[in-house]
Amino acid sequence: MKTTIAIIGYGNIGRAVEQAVNTADDLQLTGIFHHNDNLDDINADVAVLCTPTREVPVFAKKMLAKGISTVDSFDIHGQIYDLRQSLMPMARENGAVSIIAAGWDPGSDSVIRALLMAMAPKGITYTNFGPGRSMGHTVAVKAIAGVQDALSMTIPLGTGIHRRMVYVELKKGADFATVEKAILNDDYFKHDETHVVQVPSVDVLNNVAHGVNLVRSGVSGETHNQRFEFDMEINNPALTGQVLVACARAAAKMRQQQRYGAYTLIEVAPIDLLPGTDEELIRSLV
Repeated sequence: MKTTIAIIGYGNIGRAVEQAVNTADDLQLTGIFHHNDNLDDINADVAVLCTPTREVPVFAKKMLAKGISTVDSFDIHGQIYDLRQSLMPMARENGAVSIIAAGWDPGSDSVIRALLMAMAPKGITYTNFGPGRSMGHTVAVKAIAGVQDALSMTIPLGTGIHRRMVYVELKKGADFATVEKAILNDDYFKHDETHVVQVPSVDVLNNVAHGVNLVRSGVSGETHNQRFEFDMEINNPALTGQVLVACARAAAKMRQQQRYGAYTLIEVAPIDLLPGTDEELIRSLV
């Protein structure tokens, strides 16, 4: 029997999730809902939340209250553990599973960071994003009063330090200085070097390419000079959508095993992300 999937939110990520579900033989799409639709009629094993990050807690709680498992790509790193804790009792009480912060960063990159730390327990990991378009940061800017359209680009400066280049197209009559101040004070931006630039059209700049370079240098046992590097160049929404769909599969498996609750991706067994039986996967991957 196929796992049934509902998509809530139909922007770039929602469309990518739809494509990923449609290419998976073990999953079936049952509906696509805009975040302002009436959600009372949703009937699915898992709801994939493709809403803006700051709306995720509300929609997750609505779905979990109905006994529907959820996955999301919540991306405010400092708030992830608190979100997990707030959803944990509701998921358990309703016999559901919620996998949170399940994009590529946080998400699949988090798993890679954990694995690298296991390989070299003492050391330091640098996560260098971009250059590329940050969807979460872009959505946050678009929500600011006076902004017609926006693009937030992440520029890696090395050793985990980044510059944010924010391009804004203003609504008629909006004051640039006011918009700039709101952006610079937002949690998404206030911890990084951020430059806000007014442009006549954001559309001509838009690009969904992104990437990451993860580097860990450390110690295995008592042996120093261990160095590991992971690098990728991606289409941002496509990878986010694919990871979400893999986590939807995992959420369904975990629910069948009665492992109810709210979890981050580093708490999910990698084998649960994949289609196929455990025997098939172990024989082919180990």
